[in-house]
Amino acid sequence: MPGKLAPEKGRLHQVDLPDGEAVIVHDDQPADWMADGPMVVMVHGLGGCHRSGYMVRIAEKLNARGVRVFRMNLRGSGTGAAHATKPYHGGSSDDLHAVLRFVERLCPNSPITLLGFSLGGNIVLKLLGEAPDRVPSAVIRAAAVNPPIDLEQSVVALKRWTLRPYDRYFVSLLLSRLNERKRTQPEAPHVEFERQPKRLFDFDDLYTAPISGFRDARDYYKQCSSHQFLAHINVPTLILTSLDDPLISVSMFERQIVEKNLSRQIQIHIAEGGGHLGYLARSSHDPDERWLDWRMVDWVLA
Repeated sequence: MPGKLAPEKGRLHQVDLPDGEAVIVHDDQPADWMADGPMVVMVHGLGGCHRSGYMVRIAEKLNARGVRVFRMNLRGSGTGAAHATKPYHGGSSDDLHAVLRFVERLCPNSPITLLGFSLGGNIVLKLLGEAPDRVPSAVIRAAAVNPPIDLEQSVVALKRWTLRPYDRYFVSLLLSRLNERKRTQPEAPHVEFERQPKRLFDFDDLYTAPISGFRDARDYYKQCSSHQFLAHINVPTLILTSLDDPLISVSMFERQIVEKNLSRQIQIHIAEGGGHLGYLARSSHDPDERWLDWRMVDWVLA
């Protein structure tokens, strides 16, 4: 959709990680924000960053309602590209935990809502459920939009001929960033491909998994898929997905409902339409057609 994103005004924070690397977080603070006011930490999806359209639009809408927003760049993304040599992946919950601790120390009396989109949604759900007692007490609610809660099912589905353009797009994007890292960070761990990967599964198998300490792609997907943690989440959490998401099958959510593998704190909303992070709608009671943006605002202010 055409439209100009708001100019970048966020204050940059460097958040140091336990392994010596760092991520960069953009802090959008409204002029009238009070010291104990509400806050949101947002996590982007695969190939995204702090300037992803949904991140910028939702942050702007929340700022207009007095909510302070922290847009997290996953490791090596956006303005944090030079601060990390390792890639992020779908289970990077430790990095998100470090950001939450940083934000909690910065604003100790403010409640935090977590918003994760696509791969970032899986990371949010994993963080909430893998060790519930470790979740900072300031986190009062969360939302995950189109999260690939079964990573292997999501990636393997890309092999279908109708989805191959998405597969090629993601791999092209990731290879481009990998080549840029080789050029700017020659000391970073690299893998020499005998044959350049053409599928996301192959890229994860040859690069993401071994560089991140997993045996192979299937081991990575098994350890990091958030569906295994959903029963343990004790923070009110909204999962929003759509019937026509071309990348993430609604069946993985339906399976969790049938198997009753959900915490009572989780609310799943399956929209009839919306695609993957789209959710465009005719003008109604919302000021514009960005249905997703306004539902996130509603959830944060609930």
